[in-house]
Amino acid sequence: MVKYIFSSENSTSQYIKIRVEIPTCENQTNIHLPSWRPGRYELGNFSKNIKDFKVLDKDRKKIVFEKISKDEWVVDTSSTEIIYVEYMFYANEMTAGSSFLTDEQMYVNPVNCAVYTEETKDQEVQLKLVIPEGWIVATSMKKVDENYIVQNYDELADSPFICSPTLQVRSYEVKGVQFNVWFNGIVKPNWDRLLNDYKLFTEKQLQKFLEFPTDEFHFLNQIVPYKAYHGVEHQKSTVIVLGPSYDVFGELYKELLGVSSHELYHVWNVKSIRPTEMFPYDYKRENYSKLGYLYEGVTTYMGDVLLYKSGVFTLDQFLVEFTNQFQRHFDNHGRFNYSVAESSFDTWLDGYQVGSPARKVSIYTEGCLLAFVIDTMILRGTDNQHGLDTVMKRLYFDFYLKGKGVSEQNLIDVLENVSGVSFDLFFKDYVNGNRPYESILMDALEYVGIDLEHSPSKFYSQGRLGMKLFPFRSNFVVKTLYPGGPAELGGIMLEDEIISVNNVL
Repeated sequence: MVKYIFSSENSTSQYIKIRVEIPTCENQTNIHLPSWRPGRYELGNFSKNIKDFKVLDKDRKKIVFEKISKDEWVVDTSSTEIIYVEYMFYANEMTAGSSFLTDEQMYVNPVNCAVYTEETKDQEVQLKLVIPEGWIVATSMKKVDENYIVQNYDELADSPFICSPTLQVRSYEVKGVQFNVWFNGIVKPNWDRLLNDYKLFTEKQLQKFLEFPTDEFHFLNQIVPYKAYHGVEHQKSTVIVLGPSYDVFGELYKELLGVSSHELYHVWNVKSIRPTEMFPYDYKRENYSKLGYLYEGVTTYMGDVLLYKSGVFTLDQFLVEFTNQFQRHFDNHGRFNYSVAESSFDTWLDGYQVGSPARKVSIYTEGCLLAFVIDTMILRGTDNQHGLDTVMKRLYFDFYLKGKGVSEQNLIDVLENVSGVSFDLFFKDYVNGNRPYESILMDALEYVGIDLEHSPSKFYSQGRLGMKLFPFRSNFVVKTLYPGGPAELGGIMLEDEIISVNNVL
């Protein structure tokens, strides 16, 4: 058994004290910290937050170690059957995938701060929390006596937890599975409304897949006083960061529903149905995959579709969200240069930033639109008897439950088997190529009875000059240029600051 102790005693410095007891069986042991975290397909460089790293032997005497990469240490363990690894981890970032420590909470995503060894990765893990008396713990980990137990390191890495005295929780049940909704922060949940809506979209998702992969699930909501929107999926939970807090049950409520439905759908799609390159996860290096359109695009599409089909979203609410995807598509001129498959592969290169202008596309937006087109192709081919949800169900039963990852060819085979339609040219032209989507989007919209109307932006700078401006101090800065538009042809460059127009300030 591997044993971890997480302590909040250094809250003013925001350093979590971590101690790990690891059995050894080799003369040399390599200690690893993950280089990335599932749900964010880019290198995380988490070890930059570690200080005071030391290794002790069975007698608690220091052992000399050598750091051989940015997140790997090698230790001579020829004379000890156990090592104790101790270090401090700087937890000062509040996102859905980070760790954060103050005198009001200890929030941890173990994947970015818990070291491991390959020899003990499959051993049972015990976790002890040293936190102030009266603090509540929100997590999917099972509590046994005073500790928490998980089956192995993979489950630990996938089990975030929040320790805080202000946590609120309510639960609901669907098909024998308990779903727990936690809130941390200054917020007064409208529990009746929320639990009713959550139960509706949860029932609809379970109806599509027939079963849930686990016996319980936790929505861990971090509510913050500033503008924020972020969610990260896990097998038995999700962490959602949303703010400002005063608007969570006002204008932001639809965002809470949207991200919650999205992250719940991920339990099947990417936590269960997973690309072959990530089956299993390799935390030590990049897990390159071109299937971002499957694990993020399909989830973006189905998360909102099922909110509508469950009655949580009205048609108008769904169409507003769907229209936003179209707008993002047309605004991104990277669609003429890089395919969605290539952009998925390159999340490991430049993360989720815009990067070089018009170079790449979003796996969320382009994947969502392609999922919509695929859905209509299946409906048309089966006389409306089957849709994309049938394909996802088959991927779950035929691959995940049989212990296999999914390749692009596997996906094509299932699509063709369900629909009776060939997808070879579709994947060649639109998934792996950068052929414009306009014709297939218009065809799909027409099939479901939706019109797409184009109109120029109400902002003169966008509709007439081809540039997007963002406020900067008392002026504006150019953030986007339409290729070949009047602004670009006139010599305007990205990041130019507009200080006057026709000499008028």
